[in-house]
Amino acid sequence: MGMDGSRREALIVLGLCLAWYTISSASNVVGKLVLTDFPYPMSVTMVQLLSIVVCSYPAFAVCGVRRATDFTRPFYWRVLVPLAFAKFLTTVCSQVSIWKVPISYAHTVKATTPLWTAGLSFVLFGERQTRGVQLALVVIALGVGVASATELQFDALGLGAALSAAALLSLQHIYSKRVMRDTGVHHLRLLQTLGRMALVLFLPVWVWRDGAALWQGARPRGGWLTGGALLAADGLLAWLQAVAAFSVLSRVTPLAYAVASAAKRAAVVGASLLLLRNPAPPLNLAGMALALLGVFAYNRAKVAARTATPVRLPLPV
Repeated sequence: MGMDGSRREALIVLGLCLAWYTISSASNVVGKLVLTDFPYPMSVTMVQLLSIVVCSYPAFAVCGVRRATDFTRPFYWRVLVPLAFAKFLTTVCSQVSIWKVPISYAHTVKATTPLWTAGLSFVLFGERQTRGVQLALVVIALGVGVASATELQFDALGLGAALSAAALLSLQHIYSKRVMRDTGVHHLRLLQTLGRMALVLFLPVWVWRDGAALWQGARPRGGWLTGGALLAADGLLAWLQAVAAFSVLSRVTPLAYAVASAAKRAAVVGASLLLLRNPAPPLNLAGMALALLGVFAYNRAKVAARTATPVRLPLPV
């Protein structure tokens, strides 16, 4: 790839990241409003998955996405079904986290994604990190610890859900990247396939968990007109966010994606503090800042560690 091609690729990734950060901030704020009005995180998750499946069809036609890849049955059971489970559980855990704790705190905890990615890469593939990367990961963990200790609206379930979402997201992205690399499947096709499989697999669980409550008259506190509009907006924003996220993932390495994801969380934290005005004492803000500083140090250390290795070309999309 020539200099012009590299510059163009960098600008595309930058534009995708900016769109991802903006959409994600809006999605989280709307999601918090939805869950405050309608405290059923599994139902919100199912609406988001349905939106991914339905909205993807016209997007395929508009963007000229190539035809779906034919996966073998063993590949479905060995790779795609576990990824669909991870997709659903990641979304549910994310919804529970922003339901139980402020968005700013939930995303500070999720800034541990690089830590999970590095740990999983070592466990699964034996990949070791440099001393600089390890120190940066320690700083991230310390920042999250300070933020947790000083969070005014701390909730153990919210903390556990946010940590689970970060771990599952790291695992999901590592294997999604491998699927795209090994099969050549378009990232939007993979996104829809996982959304459709997760929707079907967990439909019985949703009927058992939330279906009975809805049948007995559970409804948004503001009524279905307002609540339904918020749910629809949340579903659309979730789809746009997933499209942007998978588009970035298809062009960068999993660790680079983890760094971009952590930077996105910084944008979400800032937007939520400004728009929702959650109370945050100075030490709590210091913990958030320390976690983000660790992310930037991590990014710098990863760049330094890769200077001696060949640059991989982006995947075809």
